[in-house]
Amino acid sequence: MTFTAFRGLAAALATSALALPAAAQSWDMPTPYGDSVFHTQNILEFAADVEAATDLDITVHSAGSLYAHPEIKDSVRRGLAPMGETLMSRLANEDPIFAIDSIPFLASSYDEGRALWDASRPMVEEKLTAQGLTLLFAVPWPGQSLYSQEPINSTADLEGASFRAYNAATERLAQLMGAVPTQIETGDIPTAFSTGRVAAMITSPSTGVSSQAWDFTSHYTDTQAWLPKNMVIVNTSAFEALDDATQDAIMTAAAEAETRGWEMSAAETAEKIATLEENGMTITDPSETLSSELAEIGETMTSEWLDDAGDDGQQAIDAYQSSISDM
Repeated sequence: MTFTAFRGLAAALATSALALPAAAQSWDMPTPYGDSVFHTQNILEFAADVEAATDLDITVHSAGSLYAHPEIKDSVRRGLAPMGETLMSRLANEDPIFAIDSIPFLASSYDEGRALWDASRPMVEEKLTAQGLTLLFAVPWPGQSLYSQEPINSTADLEGASFRAYNAATERLAQLMGAVPTQIETGDIPTAFSTGRVAAMITSPSTGVSSQAWDFTSHYTDTQAWLPKNMVIVNTSAFEALDDATQDAIMTAAAEAETRGWEMSAAETAEKIATLEENGMTITDPSETLSSELAEIGETMTSEWLDDAGDDGQQAIDAYQSSISDM
């Protein structure tokens, strides 16, 4: 082969190589909940949107199949998984700002929950950034509401009653309502009610349906005490290693997933409450007396939270209260 022919062949090979599509990258994404949960369904749509717009393939490992829930955040921080999902308040032991969405009766509707998220998001992002993490989006669970065997028109109706608690916040809530906190895990709820260990609880309509609350309670008071959120996070170094177009596509898909996820959560709330009612439960809004009493409890627990959260917490609460003043 002549030198001229060799140069021509080399040029042709280089041109054909440039014409080949870039090799797809593959990312694993651990999530804590099963495929039937709306959070997971939303994340699967997010992954599909990213894959459609980029050469990045995201494999969603749901139901803790890759990492258990307590391990997911650290697995992303350490780069063992590029991205993952976790309940925000699970990180409260790292910084109080991660528990702001779980303060009872601070934000008791989707509108208020959205306003609280807008006010606190910059602080949450700052704390994550310091750990080498980037926030992609956050989506709330349905609001936490009261389940009881008798109507609850005021906190006096809970005086001395055994009340299911599952963390420090619900234990404190029970105490402020005059109830007696009793630690009960989700799987033990039906037995605890049937054996008289508890007489009331606060949880989401989703948990109420999954535990078939109509078998052991008869009243659902729609307090929406708080709307805890799940966050989707990405390892910042892994994210910044991607080309600009892929980064932009991920952030676009994340914004769409957040909007869609909030809509899915609201739809889940309506659907599950309807299921509770279809199975014979009485669905009521809180009375004026109960609403007033619960608001006071919320103020107390917010004040206690601020003692730990300091200036960042105060800044978030001030911004939130300013944004809802005209609601």
